[in-house]
Amino acid sequence: MSTENTQPLWQPDSERIARARITRFQAWAAEHHGAPAEGGYAALHRWSVDELDTFWKAVTEWFDVRFAGPYARVLGDRSMPGAQWFPGATLNYAEHALRAAGSRADEPALLYVDETHEVRPLTWAELRRQVGSLAAELRALGVRPGDRVSGYLPNIPQAVVALLASAAVGAVWTSCAPDFGARSVLDRFQQVEPVVLFTVDGYRYGGKEHDRRDVVAELRRELPTLRAVVHIPLLGTGTPEGALEWSALTSADVEPVFEEVPFEHPLWVLYSSGTTGLPKAIVQSQGGILVEHLKQLGLHCDLGPEDRFFWYTSTGWMMWNFLVSGLLTGTTIVLYDGSPGYPDTGAQWRVAERTGATLYGTSAAYVMACRKAGVHPSRDFDLSRVQCVATTGSPLPPDGFQWLHDEVRDDLWIASVSGGTDVCSCFAGAVPTLPVHIGELQAPSLGTDLQSWDPGGRPLVDEVGELVVTNPMPSMPIHFWNDPDGSRYHDSYFDMYPGVWRHGDWITLTSRGSVVIHGRSDSTLNRQGVRMGSADIYEAVERLPEIKESLVVGIEQPDGGYWMPLFVHLIPGAVLDDDLLDRIRRTIREQLSPRHVPDEVIEVPGVPHTLTGKRIEVPVKRLLQGTPLEKAVNPGSIDDLDLLRFYEDLARKRA
Repeated sequence: MSTENTQPLWQPDSERIARARITRFQAWAAEHHGAPAEGGYAALHRWSVDELDTFWKAVTEWFDVRFAGPYARVLGDRSMPGAQWFPGATLNYAEHALRAAGSRADEPALLYVDETHEVRPLTWAELRRQVGSLAAELRALGVRPGDRVSGYLPNIPQAVVALLASAAVGAVWTSCAPDFGARSVLDRFQQVEPVVLFTVDGYRYGGKEHDRRDVVAELRRELPTLRAVVHIPLLGTGTPEGALEWSALTSADVEPVFEEVPFEHPLWVLYSSGTTGLPKAIVQSQGGILVEHLKQLGLHCDLGPEDRFFWYTSTGWMMWNFLVSGLLTGTTIVLYDGSPGYPDTGAQWRVAERTGATLYGTSAAYVMACRKAGVHPSRDFDLSRVQCVATTGSPLPPDGFQWLHDEVRDDLWIASVSGGTDVCSCFAGAVPTLPVHIGELQAPSLGTDLQSWDPGGRPLVDEVGELVVTNPMPSMPIHFWNDPDGSRYHDSYFDMYPGVWRHGDWITLTSRGSVVIHGRSDSTLNRQGVRMGSADIYEAVERLPEIKESLVVGIEQPDGGYWMPLFVHLIPGAVLDDDLLDRIRRTIREQLSPRHVPDEVIEVPGVPHTLTGKRIEVPVKRLLQGTPLEKAVNPGSIDDLDLLRFYEDLARKRA
């Protein structure tokens, strides 16, 4: 497939390669740690996985990680799960995130933008002061290392301050976006029993105000472990009875005190989408996230003090945590709170322009929506400062690469990246010194022994296989919350290949070292013994102008047959007539293969998603196999439960 693209879409020139931080790191690591000086990125990557201990030691030295307590060795037990990183070391994530305040006090650490698109800066000095004040107040409230602190907050500066203050005292941060309903939030927060809740009274989205005071009241009733609730009046309402005022907790001029915690001390809890049960409560460590994000942001994303880093995200998605870590590299981060398409589809490009973003990250879905809507970013906005556009959430289709190249700039570094909430990082993606080929991620990340395996555990090249990681990464979960024997953690990643992380994606590693992601392997399509990823079908079908979105599932029948329906959500005014049906089938047959052609094409009122915007294939498959709705899906994890009733009715009619 896309491995046939021999000509790169983009290639960095020699000057860009020379000034990339990863180039300077390689030269330094060659001098100090025996890394290969020649052979470019491929040689550096090979060294980083062959000499894992030396590589991560080099990362901590290059980025001047401050260990308060010394470490005995880089990697104690190497087994997965259970690898022990930097045993004996103590440090603090928040201390590193605020280091730039010393030299750049009056420069912006955060640029906050809402739907008015007015840019409001918060300086490094002011960020540090607010974190110091809030950390002191958290300690006064009795918050101790290991206690959980929760946020029901949009992507606003207060959320960043609350995260950093929690990390400063050694507490464990966890957050949900305020568009999550009460049940969804409780499914997450009740697992971790927070002692403090930071909350807004509501939020603005799509030009409307959404009052959340009733939800907040329910959260307070249903979270008996809360000792304090902190009110942030985003909509201007008064402080509820028994709650504390944000302004009162952040008004003191106090230097932050950073609790030195063990490297493996929990930093935050992230959650899986939870479509088929309670969300997994994924715990990552202060040290593991610190070194992984320094590597990812400082080397792969090439970010430093002169950069401005904007990623469209909400506090309910791991990309928000990743965005906040931009502070580790001294980068100014851009927080946008609002609809991605308000007041028009081009809204995110306007934010990138107004904030002077140098790296702008978004979803593949947004790029494709812009393409369909006829948005012309370079014509309508000054994007001269944007060096890189990065995408994640789902594979960026080839048409998305071409559109970014044509409509933003032909000298644009396009970084399609893939990782997961599970590691809060990327397995593969951005490398500033490598070419970009259409439809491909540039390369596996440093220190990530990424492979494609067949069912028997044999590595594959230029063939589709399971995405596996055969060496530990520092940001892999230290555990799941409420999983005392580690069985749920083990079964999530290490069940298929003992001792090897299986992520649940179909992947091709090409012979030139790039990576192609084909979608989730747990919703595999298997026609006549040939496995395929759903992403390939979406990419082909959604090029047709009438199709807004699609969903495909493959269902094993009791008689041994296999039914593969394609569900299509059409744009307003479009009709699923014989002509469109014929074009859908012809597109799939010609661009993919005759085996990919669906058995039926069915028009649907919409495609259901998780709360973080991912299409849900497995619950739809379960419904069509006759599983009752309440057992097929966790209702609190879905953006529009009514859409699932269509699939439930269809299953009933077919039965």
